[in-house]
Amino acid sequence: MRADLKRIAAAIAAIAIVGGAARADAPAGVTLTLKNHRFTPATFTVAAGQKVRVTLINQDPATEEFDSHDLRLEEVVTPMGRISFDIGPLQAGQYSFTGEFHAGTAQGRVTAVAASR
Repeated sequence: MRADLKRIAAAIAAIAIVGGAARADAPAGVTLTLKNHRFTPATFTVAAGQKVRVTLINQDPATEEFDSHDLRLEEVVTPMGRISFDIGPLQAGQYSFTGEFHAGTAQGRVTAVAASR
């Protein structure tokens, strides 16, 4: 019985270590909200060289498309919907994005910044 408990404890410890590693490898995240055909925040900064998970929440009653030639990305979000997608890893610089269906108001920019040495 004692040997069984040791094996169970070892298995739990191994799962905790693997789970922690998976979380450490997960991309950083940013949440954008689309309301009144505007992104909030309209600008955000990420670390260059790393993937970033973007969650886009559409609070408008209209479909929108997150569109970025700079990021080479198009993602459609339904009315009152939510989507998640990854960007990067990006080189240091600025990358524009728009809401293709309401480009006059739905505009934004992501800035990728290299880590200081």
